[in-house]
Amino acid sequence: MLTAYFFGSSEFAVPSLRETAQRTHLRGVVTQPERPSGRGHKLTPTPVKRAALELGLPVFEPTSMRAFLAEHLDEPIDLIALASFGRILPPELLAWPRLGALNVHPSLLPLYRGATPIQSALRDAASETGLSIMLMDAGMDTGPLVAQERVAIGAQEEYGELHDRLAALGARMLGEAIARAEEGSLTAQPQSGEASTTRPLKKEDLIVDLTWPTSRLLAAVRAYAPAPLARALVDGEWLKIVRAHDDGGRFAIDELIAPNKGAMSWDRYRQMRSAVRG
Repeated sequence: MLTAYFFGSSEFAVPSLRETAQRTHLRGVVTQPERPSGRGHKLTPTPVKRAALELGLPVFEPTSMRAFLAEHLDEPIDLIALASFGRILPPELLAWPRLGALNVHPSLLPLYRGATPIQSALRDAASETGLSIMLMDAGMDTGPLVAQERVAIGAQEEYGELHDRLAALGARMLGEAIARAEEGSLTAQPQSGEASTTRPLKKEDLIVDLTWPTSRLLAAVRAYAPAPLARALVDGEWLKIVRAHDDGGRFAIDELIAPNKGAMSWDRYRQMRSAVRG
């Protein structure tokens, strides 16, 4: 059984962590340090940290990747497995494992490199996306591919649904790649084709303009549901749009969240606004 470390942070990485824990001798899990979250700004562990502790695995939360490597460099390992870690690994860390570092990326690389490939595919109204397993190099998602599968995107599929499907697929494909690495049959091919790059979401990315075509509006709503949700200015009030549909070419909101309110239907919201106006 190969010896490995797992690097990951978000919920997307949890299935891959569990798969790696089953297929390797996992020496430890490296994740982002706890950060303040919520109204109380309470320090909150990453989903990967919570899952690793449930599995009884050692967890490391380094602020410096080079410092982490210096502490562990004399520990020989075969493999690093990584999914949704959120930080760039320096070249000397990538050179540490004997067989390299496998990265789970939810797109058809070289399309949608970077931080937000799932949201970007949905926002662009793509009919398909995919899952890539690559051997990491010094670039951002530029390493050679060891496996890739295409995935059709459902006509009404939202970010949360596609995220979960790709997370499960990524875990399966990562497991298969680890098995090939253990057999000595892992091969990789350079990425080819047109490349594109995504970036972390900013608040302004969530804003939609109701003068946009209906298809563009619906794509944005799906891209950000169930969180962090698209936002639109309606009658002077910023609304978070939970669900919407095409009503004969017209953009129709089904469910929304108004300021300081819970989720409600569009009809309920209009009733509430009418009552306020008197």
